[in-house]
Amino acid sequence: MRPKAQNMKCIIIAGLIGLTAGVSSQVAAKPLKVFILAGQSNMEGHASVSTFDHIGMDPKTAPLLKDMRNADGSPHVCDDVHIAFFTSKGGGEKGPTPLYKQGKLTTDFGAQGHGPQIGPEFTFGIYMQKQLNEPILIIKTAWGGKSLHTDFRSPSGGPFVWDEKSADKKSAEDKEKKKAATGHFYSEMIDDVKKVLADPAKVYPAYNRSEGCELAGFVWFQGFNDLVASDVYPDRNKPGGYDLYRDLLCHFIRDVRKDLDAPKLPFVIGVLGIDGPVTEEIEAGKPERTRGILPNFRKAMAAPAGMPEFKGNVAAVLTEKYWDSELGELVARSEKVKGLSKRLAKEGKLSAEEQRAAVEKYSAELFTPKEQEILTKGKSNQAYHYLGSSKIIAQIGKAFAEAMADLVKQPQGAVDGAGDAKRQ
Repeated sequence: MRPKAQNMKCIIIAGLIGLTAGVSSQVAAKPLKVFILAGQSNMEGHASVSTFDHIGMDPKTAPLLKDMRNADGSPHVCDDVHIAFFTSKGGGEKGPTPLYKQGKLTTDFGAQGHGPQIGPEFTFGIYMQKQLNEPILIIKTAWGGKSLHTDFRSPSGGPFVWDEKSADKKSAEDKEKKKAATGHFYSEMIDDVKKVLADPAKVYPAYNRSEGCELAGFVWFQGFNDLVASDVYPDRNKPGGYDLYRDLLCHFIRDVRKDLDAPKLPFVIGVLGIDGPVTEEIEAGKPERTRGILPNFRKAMAAPAGMPEFKGNVAAVLTEKYWDSELGELVARSEKVKGLSKRLAKEGKLSAEEQRAAVEKYSAELFTPKEQEILTKGKSNQAYHYLGSSKIIAQIGKAFAEAMADLVKQPQGAVDGAGDAKRQ
């Protein structure tokens, strides 16, 4: 069922935004620009603030750090960008605990529970504000481990139906659980957005009611749970194996625009980029059963941006461009050290002190001091979370902002059917 509409005390205008250069802490009275950021764990953000120093170690990314930190090294706080973050934490018998957090945009609006972390929202907000020089409100709705085929499945995507190859293997209970879960987080996302739009001043205290606000763009960053869903995409290693994801993403874009009364809402797709660019050589080295899976999925994710229906109002950002291949290689090498440590412990021939000395000696042989520093400062999570690298995630957030800026410059953005009625 489509979520029920709620009153929104906000002017909903999707599209044309006058861009100006420069940034000012004293923003003139203008409509509050609202951007929605949605997805799963990588939109939540698992890049620890402890990895910020690594950004400054590379001359190419060092300028980012100057925008992310103050002169004294403390995290930047965006006076003109506020955020409302809907997520969850933990699990257990009763399931994850819903969490809500709001305030001026800074660090610690990433995944909760493991110290200050960032997702794409931090640099997205910083660089969108540089582009607009206007007040910005970010509404972030992100929950780890969620799929588009089920959790975020939107109304026009229809009911979930198991592929024939998988249906016979599923129990009646499994099918009922899947039915109940279908579309839950899509509805949750829409409801959360409408809650904020009903009274933006609760999140952005300086909200000027006489100026209203503009629903200015949507960023989607999700994919891992669909990538690995072999029972939903049984032909995923074949051309067109993820066509269902492409179709569901198209439905998702249309439904978001319909449910938020924003027919031309600019939409940026963050195409899953874990492990970096895929080459023919890399694919040739994979087993036949997994060969083609990642490039097939990326192609399906990016596909809507190339469709005539979405020309000029949907863009795809290839996040593989921002993968840190050096850090990734060092992480892969570090697995050898872990392997030795486990083997020595299992054998039990050496004392704890001797084991430690052997591992340290082996590590010193594998890594130069500089490489060890990069590894220590650069990684805080696993590859499926972009190594928990703020260097990677910060570049992705900036790329989302740049892609969004390009979309809102399109002349057809707000003219072609966008709603502009003021809600009471």
